[in-house]
Parts: sequence; structure tokens; C-alpha cells
Amino acid sequence: MKLALASLIALAATCANAHFTMQYIWINGVDQGQNVDIRVPPNNNPVTDVTSKDLTCNVNGLSGSGVSTATVPAGATITFEWHQHDQRTGEDAISGGHKGAVQVYVAKAPSDAASFDGQGAVWTKIYSSGLVDPSSQEWATDVVNTNGGKHSVTLPASLPAGQYLLRAEIIALHVAQSYPGAQFYIGCAQVNISGGGSASPPKIAIPGAYKSTDPGITVNIYNNLQGYTAPGGAVWSG
Repeated sequence: MKLALASLIALAATCANAHFTMQYIWINGVDQGQNVDIRVPPNNNPVTDVTSKDLTCNVNGLSGSGVSTATVPAGATITFEWHQHDQRTGEDAISGGHKGAVQVYVAKAPSDAASFDGQGAVWTKIYSSGLVDPSSQEWATDVVNTNGGKHSVTLPASLPAGQYLLRAEIIALHVAQSYPGAQFYIGCAQVNISGGGSASPPKIAIPGAYKSTDPGITVNIYNNLQGYTAPGGAVWSG
């Protein structure tokens, strides 16, 4: 027991300075450039308070003033790329100790994406991956690391045309046994979807939908966990 506790403490210390940010988006396989079309936070620290507006688009993320907005065709594949520092080589994209879930949401702006603060019930979940393989304890974050910090999602072609925020989220659960403990790494990109359909997808509020007592937020992942339920409800397929 003492050895296990010491291992957990050592892991937490190792992970403490291994934070990361979303630094690139790719549109149909084309790299848009570092921090292009992205609301860039002031540092790579996580958000831990699920009631904070920082949960929406990270610290200082309620405005996209000065941020460009990418043009994206309906049904496009978007790839999000994360790194610990301003580099693509020489280290894991995210620390291997940061086990957890990967999710993606979209929110349609009432006008332009740059002025949209993402508040209220406006977010639709279009991707979620958590505990990939209980037998090996492989998490979605392990897959992201294997892929050089990247994970991809196809935007539902039925989304109406217009300007949107894309919200990618990695929930690191290595110290989530009590609240606040889960670490939310959030990146928001601004896009203008052309084409599209007329769907009216289900929506949640971020913050609002996540609770400190959610089993996907306060959880011990070191006890041979065999299942995981991510916060935010079900994925909408479009």
C-alpha cells in the first residue's frame, strides 16, 4: 500500500509540469499552421473548476478578436494537434502519465465566430473516446500520443452553414480521485462551414453540463477500471 501510494505521488509530481495546449488544426489533411484560427491561452495550464467560464474555451478564450476564421466545407475532416511545448519532436506530444478522455464539441455562432463567447446551451458533442481497452488500460490520450499529438473528427455534413467554434478537450484523470483533480485541456478553433444541411442537434452548456460528481470527472483510474463514462452526454452523429 505504501509503495502504491508512493508511486502515485511520484507520478503526480512527474506530471505536474507536463501540461500541453492545442497548437494546430488540419482541414482535410492540410496543416493550417501553428496557432492559426485558434484562441491561444496565456499558458499550458489546465482548467480544474467545472463551474468556471474558462471551461468554455480556456483562459481568456471568451473572445476571438484578432483570430482568423478558417473556411471549412461541410463534412470535412478536422484534425487537432496538441503539444507540451512549441515543438513537434523530441518529446511526447502530451505526457504519457496524463491518461484520460478526448472529446470534441461544436457551437454555431449567432453571427461571427470571433465575437462568440460560447455561453449557454450551444454546444453539441460530435466525438468522444475514453477508456479504449480495459484489459491493457489504454486510454484515448495514449492513442493521441501514438499519433504525434493528433486526433481527428468528421464534421457532420448536416450541420447548417455558418460560423462555428470547434472545442477540443482532453480530460487528464491522473489525479482525479477527488475534486478538483481532473485536468481539462481545452482548445477552441474558429471555422466558417460552407454548404451543410439543416440539422438542429442537441445542445448543452459548457460550463453548466459538467458536475464535480460526474463519474467521468471524479474517478480513480488506478483500480483496474473496466468502464468509463465521459461527461457531457452522448455523441451526436448528425
